This record gives sequence, C-alpha cells and structure tokens, in this order.
Amino acid sequence: MQAAGGDLDHALVEAPLRTVAIRQPALLPGFMRLPEPPGVEELHAALDHPPLSPHAARSAVSLACTSPSHASPAVSPGSGSSTLNGVFPIALAEGERGRLTPRIGTVPGALEEYSRVNLSSDPIYRYVQVTKPGAVPGTSEQELIDHPWLQRLRRIHQLQSAWWVFPTAEHSRFQHSLGAMHLAGEWARHLHPSLVEQHPDTPSAAMVSETLRLAGLLHDVGHGPFGHFFDETYLSRWDLNHESVGRHLITGDLAPLIDQVRASPEADFAPGERIDPRWIAELISAPELPGFEPPEWVSALKPVLVGSFSADNMDYVPRDAYVCGVPSGAVDVARIIHYSFISQHGLTLHNHAAEALFMFLTSRLYLYHQVYFHRTVRRIDLQLRDIFAPTMDELLAGNPLDDLASYQRLNEWALLSEVERWGHGAPSLRRRELGRAWADIVARKLNWQLVYSSYLEAREMPEAALEMGRSEFADRIRERLPPALRQLEFEVDVAAQASRAFSPIPEGEGIIFYDALQGTFEQSRVLDLFRRLPVRMAIFRIFAKDPSARAELSRAAEEVLARE
Repeated sequence: MQAAGGDLDHALVEAPLRTVAIRQPALLPGFMRLPEPPGVEELHAALDHPPLSPHAARSAVSLACTSPSHASPAVSPGSGSSTLNGVFPIALAEGERGRLTPRIGTVPGALEEYSRVNLSSDPIYRYVQVTKPGAVPGTSEQELIDHPWLQRLRRIHQLQSAWWVFPTAEHSRFQHSLGAMHLAGEWARHLHPSLVEQHPDTPSAAMVSETLRLAGLLHDVGHGPFGHFFDETYLSRWDLNHESVGRHLITGDLAPLIDQVRASPEADFAPGERIDPRWIAELISAPELPGFEPPEWVSALKPVLVGSFSADNMDYVPRDAYVCGVPSGAVDVARIIHYSFISQHGLTLHNHAAEALFMFLTSRLYLYHQVYFHRTVRRIDLQLRDIFAPTMDELLAGNPLDDLASYQRLNEWALLSEVERWGHGAPSLRRRELGRAWADIVARKLNWQLVYSSYLEAREMPEAALEMGRSEFADRIRERLPPALRQLEFEVDVAAQASRAFSPIPEGEGIIFYDALQGTFEQSRVLDLFRRLPVRMAIFRIFAKDPSARAELSRAAEEVLARE
C-alpha cells in the first residue's frame, strides 16, 4: 500500500512526524471501489498541514480499528480524541527516504483493558479473557495457566478413551479447564448482587469472580492419564481420586501463586483482599475439605462447580458435543445463568429457566448414551482394564502424592510413547507383553464383542439388581447358563455404576426453583417438567470374547433383570 509518497515498511525513529491519510489502494481488475467515508476527502486535502513535532504527534493520536463498513482507514490531522464515522486516527513517521510506518500512541485509561488481558480463542465462547503478567497486581492468570501442573493437561484427553472412537474428539482437559474458568467467572459476576444480599460479608465482585474462575481453571488439575479411568483403576488403591489429588496440589504446589492473585480480568480486588487456596480446594469437590470451615459465601457458591448444572458440566456438554460432531440439542447456558440467583435456600433458578435446564439435562443424558458410554468406548475400556494398573506400576512407584515430580511428568503422550518403546524390545518380558497389549488397543484390535444390551430406567429394574455389583451380576448370569457354557469368558458392564453416574439429577440432590406467580420456592421433584426425566438410567451390557453364545447370555440376562 502506498501513502503520501512511501510504502509502509519501517520507521526512522529520529524522523519528524506528520499525520497523513491512507488512501484506498489501486483496485484489482473487476473490483468496484467503495465510496470514501464522509470526511476523508477533506482529510486528503489537508495533507499539507504543518508537521507536528514527534512528541506532539505521539501524544495526540492513537491507533484502533476501522469501521467494518469501510475498507480504508483514514487519519485525522487533529487531536487523537476525535474520529470520523468510525475511522480512527493514526500517526505516521516520515523518514529521510520518504518511508512511513504506523506509530501507536497511548490514551490514558482507554487502552487499559487491552493491556490488562489477553484473548484466547475458543469454539464455544469465541474468546476467553486471561489476565496478563505485569498488567495486573500480583499473580496473573497467565502465570497459573503456564504452570507445569496446568500445562500437563494439554496432554490428557478430555474424553479418556472416546477419542479412539470419535476421530475429532482430540480436545484436552486443558481446553475444558479454560472454558470452565470462563463460565464460572461469568456466573459469579451475575450472582454477586444476590450473594451480597444473603451474605453481607461477601467480598468484592472482582474477588468473588476470580475465586470462581480459579476454581474452574483448577478443578481438573489432579487428573491422570485417561481421566476417570485412572481414578478407578489406580488412584482408588489409596482412596484417592483426581479431586483429592487436585486439592493437594491447590493447597500445596499452587498455593503460593494463588495467594498472590489480586485481580480479575475486570478489576483489581479491594484493598486487603486475598484468595485463600482452601476456598478453591473446597469448591472443586463435593465432600467438605477436612478440617476447614469455609466462609458462608463460599459454601453458597459451591453448586456453581459441583452441582447438577455447573460451570463444569455446562462447559463439557456443549464442548464435547461440538468436538465429537454429535447433535445433542440446544444448551441455553446464558438463560440458565441469567435466571439463577442466591436465595435463602442457596443457588436458585427462576422458573423461567426450567425449560432451558430441562433441555440441558436432556442433552447431557444423550451424550452419556451416545459418547461417554458408546459400546466401542466400553469395549476399549474393558481391554484397558486388564493392562492399565500393571502399566502404572511400571511408571509410578506408588501413591502419586508421595512422588509428585513423577506424577507431573505422567500424561497420555508420555504413557503412549513409553509403552510403544516397550513393544519394540524392552528388556523385561512383562514390559514387552504390556507394550504389545497397548499396541493392540492403539490399532483398535479389540477382543471384546457386544452380545447383549439393554437401556433401562431404575424403576424397571428390581431393587436387588440396582444394588448388585458387576461381579455379582456376572455370577447370577453364569448360574443360568447351560452347564457346558459356565466357563465362558464374558464381562458385565453397567454404565450407571461408572464413575460419572448416568443420572441427570443425582439422587438426593434437589434443584431449588422460584415460582414467580406464587412467590414460593420448591424442589425440582415436584415440578411436572422434571417428572419427565428419569431419576436414574442404566445401560446394561454383556461383552464376550466368543460371541457364539449370544442367545444363551441374552436369555440369562433377561432372567436376572426379571424382564421375561
């Protein structure tokens, strides 16, 4: 592009400055020139005004964006405080060879937002704000995000083994954590006025928002490779899960950084305010943090992270559906947040949000059936189950809390790279066998075949069946097989007993609704709308390595479930 006698490539710092207008460039053949914005012709005529001194020009002008309705920016010869029809001023330095380059000026206060935060692109929210180092007091969010404990989440899939089934499901715990941070902060800002009404000791909106943002960011920080599968098959040995490990990290390695946070993307905290890392640890898990009594306002906000509708699941439902390419239905998160408030009963929904919540819970239920408990995902999980714990024994010395350095290095990339090496000639026979078994899974050479499947509501199943574990189910089925088949190798899989309960509203957990017409508060279970949701769903399946006994296994399963 040419402008006032030179191409825009670099500035000579000592050159005098003068303000010029950038004319529309020459057109390519076949294209029509847009009309100049009002006032630009006058600017072109004013190009010969007396040059400004470098100091005066730099302080007088600022650089921003042009109006989206015009392709060419124009330059004002006057103060940088005025614009013409959305066309913003720009200062240019003219050098000895006539070369010009933009000079960015500063406007006190007006550009503070841009220096305070970075924008991270996101397919669900378009952008997620992140506070920048040096631009806010204390620790910035970017410094926490860049910490090794957060960065390792880039190398842990959000959908443990479903990415082997859904080719586009390559998103990570890291992306979900940023999304949960964003959503928790938006929700906290909306809830703050009603929170103050119920709990007058509530701190500033900036600190409440940032407390929830950090809880969203860190809620999955304790995850190991393959997520909940790691919880079930390895961490359970020490009565741990990813949430208890996360609490340990939040109150340990990450506590010094959290303690120095003093700002949210919108504003600095009030003088003297600081976030107690134990608040974050309390918020990320349903059980109370042992030996700690949180402030009432923290307890009131806990459902935002661990409730039936939370910043966690209201991020992963639309995110997982989008990435997997599964049309799960509309999820109107904005409406749910808008119609939520803190009442004397806790987190409450205005009944105008009932349909939106129903749609969200229905979408979540659909995803559990179509993605999280997809039949091939469960086949992979069955094959992983036999080799996962022995593999972890080779990679970790024991309880991860006793060797956090090794746990920090353990992620899915590291795991899969290591077992691939084992398969190519590890000195240990055990490792060679494990390596070959992992190679079969990576190549999707699956041993287990689906031979029976039934999708049930809890009311359709006998109470005894609901209380039985997988092994007891298997024993009952084996008893009903012909004697010649009782040594058959098969596995029973009941999805409702998995770590992520196949239940839209966990049993015993009520949702408080406010009825505006009656001026009353009521539990969700009395609303006709929510009677349409099953209290609990279960997918009952049988997998066998030899599918030839499909009919006999199906008949035995029907007898156990009393469905004949």
